[in-house]
Amino acid sequence: MEENWREKLVADLEINDYAYDLPLAQITSFRIGGPADLFVELATPGQLGDVIEYCQKKNIPWFFMGRGSNLLVRDKGIRGVVIRLGRQFSYVKVEGRRLQAGAATPLSMVAETAARHSLAGLEFASGIPGSLGGAVFMNAGAYGGEMQQVVQEVEVYLPGRGRRVLAREDLRFGYRHSALQEEQMIALAALMELTPGESGAIRAKMSDLNSRRKSKQPLTLPSAGSVFKRPEGYYAGTLIQEAGLKGVRVGDAQVSEKHTGFIVNLGQATAEEVLTLITLIRNEVRKKFGVNLEPELRVVGEE
Repeated sequence: MEENWREKLVADLEINDYAYDLPLAQITSFRIGGPADLFVELATPGQLGDVIEYCQKKNIPWFFMGRGSNLLVRDKGIRGVVIRLGRQFSYVKVEGRRLQAGAATPLSMVAETAARHSLAGLEFASGIPGSLGGAVFMNAGAYGGEMQQVVQEVEVYLPGRGRRVLAREDLRFGYRHSALQEEQMIALAALMELTPGESGAIRAKMSDLNSRRKSKQPLTLPSAGSVFKRPEGYYAGTLIQEAGLKGVRVGDAQVSEKHTGFIVNLGQATAEEVLTLITLIRNEVRKKFGVNLEPELRVVGEE
């Protein structure tokens, strides 16, 4: 990359919302992560396309992130440009039983809007942190619900090819998987179809699920949610607990004493400590039960 590439990019593309050397620990739910060379928050799909095309032309690495809730950023941070959608991509529109929402909309806001309009199907999502775009990307789910049950269409940006609308069958949803992970697709908005219901029953279900989540999960400490995917026939947290790893620490990274499927940051945890703990967990579970735990959280950044 040429000298002063950051200043040139900001000036050439007239970027208003940006920061140099932003510690990504400030904007991830884990509160872990080194700096981004350049962090930009973009207001329109056109601006998003301009930044990515500029980066590709100038051989500048780029990384797209949502609300940083399922992410571990390494301690040296991310080289190049970290891109996030701005508040203009946070909205919900309701038409009959359909909701259209921007990818930057908090998933909890989408679920709350559905409840307000007596639409059922998103109760499971009311307590999931992160954005709608991230939820579609990961096919997020909880308590028997998944995004694939409600998503009908997703508008995406494909680098070099522009904007497209993908129908449900094109999204290739699977367990914590979607087609967006297979290419560098960026969700811009999603259309969901829900079921008319009774507002009181919808809110009662949301309240029950959120109470269960609060009682079982370590919501008062920084984390990235469930660390591992659910292995077939097992629960990751149960295997970790039965392996005797509840409360085990590496520095300030700890296997949660409340829910062993979580790793929590006790204050000053580093990504290196978390990764060491993940390796320890995987080795112990494999040794004792012959099960290979596959991480669910994304690990990014310079090693």
